[in-house]
Amino acid sequence: MIIPGLVDIHAHPTTEPIRKGVTDETLSPGFWHSSLYEHLPVFDPVDEQGRLACLKVALAELLLSGVTTLVDLSSPFEGWTETLLDSGIRSFVAPSFRDARWFTTNGHSLEYDWDHEAGQKAFSAAQKIVEGVENHPSGRLSAVVSPSQVDTCSEVLLRDSHALARDHDLSWTIHAAQSVTEFHEMQHRHGMTSIQWLDSIDVLDERSVIAHGIFLDHHPWLHWTSQQDLKLLSDRDVTIAHCPTVFSRRGIALNTFGTYLDNGVRISIGTDTYPHNMLDECRTATMVARIIGQSVTDLDCADVFNAATVAGAHALNRNDLGRIAVGCKADFSIIDLTLPCMRPVREPLRSLITVAGNRAVADVFIHGEQVVSSGNVLNIDLELELTRLQIAQQNMLNAVPERDWNNRSAEELAPLMLKTVESI
Repeated sequence: MIIPGLVDIHAHPTTEPIRKGVTDETLSPGFWHSSLYEHLPVFDPVDEQGRLACLKVALAELLLSGVTTLVDLSSPFEGWTETLLDSGIRSFVAPSFRDARWFTTNGHSLEYDWDHEAGQKAFSAAQKIVEGVENHPSGRLSAVVSPSQVDTCSEVLLRDSHALARDHDLSWTIHAAQSVTEFHEMQHRHGMTSIQWLDSIDVLDERSVIAHGIFLDHHPWLHWTSQQDLKLLSDRDVTIAHCPTVFSRRGIALNTFGTYLDNGVRISIGTDTYPHNMLDECRTATMVARIIGQSVTDLDCADVFNAATVAGAHALNRNDLGRIAVGCKADFSIIDLTLPCMRPVREPLRSLITVAGNRAVADVFIHGEQVVSSGNVLNIDLELELTRLQIAQQNMLNAVPERDWNNRSAEELAPLMLKTVESI
């Protein structure tokens, strides 16, 4: 079976792989168990070598799961775009910038360290990168304008960045409605939801991609009086970047995938955590939606497959991606139907999503070039990069007490499942 290349609309490949085995079950009761505020700033690579190992491992995982197009939301570093190009993947670099950083001094109140000069400097650096990859000769490199979070960016920065995206005919993406903490922060500042505030400053339109768009004013965790956000997103033709796995680990879910579609909101799929496995995300999206919606009719596998292909391509204004048709890019995967996980072969695409996952991805081609052969990634030495990632993770874990607000160790913040014994 041949399928179109999957479009990963949202990923952080330079940070997430290093958190494997660390943030799987971390607890943060003061922030409704979101990992954003206590854990992600602490469990982060300590140097560029660690980020590079993260990136290469993530790229290998993406290619092995049939991803041919990636939107990479990362802080720029030496060798970033070169590594993306060398992997063979079709990439949209999305260099991040913001005016403020989060921090907490007690584990339950969130504070912001604002530095508008630094925000403008980071935006200028991102602008140079965005303009530098326009019309790249490889044909596989483009950009997305990416202010980091709705609560860490000023109105000026958001308006200016959206104007940059409009002037260069690029997509514009931002994290918004991703936590209960953020919802109440924006209500406190502006008297409206994150989505309503973004609309009030004229940055919601067909080029806008909202990650993750979970805590809209209809979400039951909020018990809010208004229900305007879904209609706003639909009216403005905004796309949601849905990354179900990382939120399901915290007991958090979109309410619901089918509800958004029924209200005319377009949904695409991303890999916001380890493993960078798009087929895994598709399966999780399907199961979680049906559980939250309490019905198998909330959505079907075709809805999710469309989200992972044509919806992502639409969000990038690239109708030549995410489909197999005359005039489209030669980005596709070959699925092995002889594997036990794909047999009996009655409904192979549904079986790929619900049963087989990336095990059945045999070969992947991007821009007409083969990047995966017989289940092996061709342009990355995965074994070497995993070894480097192991070293980088240990360096990160050693630095945790210096980064944590309460000087806790990695074992205190992310306890091991069982007592372990190393034998000689």
